[in-house]
Amino acid sequence: MRAPRSSAALAGIALLGTVLTACADNASGQLMARNGDRLVQTLSNPPTGTCHRFPEGVTHVENHMLSNIVLYTTPDCTVPKGGESTYLSQQSADEVVRSTGLWRSFDFAQE
Repeated sequence: MRAPRSSAALAGIALLGTVLTACADNASGQLMARNGDRLVQTLSNPPTGTCHRFPEGVTHVENHMLSNIVLYTTPDCTVPKGGESTYLSQQSADEVVRSTGLWRSFDFAQE
């Protein structure tokens, strides 16, 4: 038995809405993290609203996304007592200052 065209159209619209909603939770672009000259991680269109942990500490981050990020020296996107975070705007790069330690995580800046 065939479904009426209106039912098929409604199902298609619902599926499209679900897909578009899921895409809205990802940043657009790419982030590259290095330790010295060695590439540690490349992320493409990472999900927003969550803390991202680098597999190891990194010294250099290139933010080629359309979102601003915050870098942390802790693995859980928190600022340690007496420490600080580093704001990195979209389409820019930064290198860690040796006195602050390696970056271990990042999340997205509140816009």
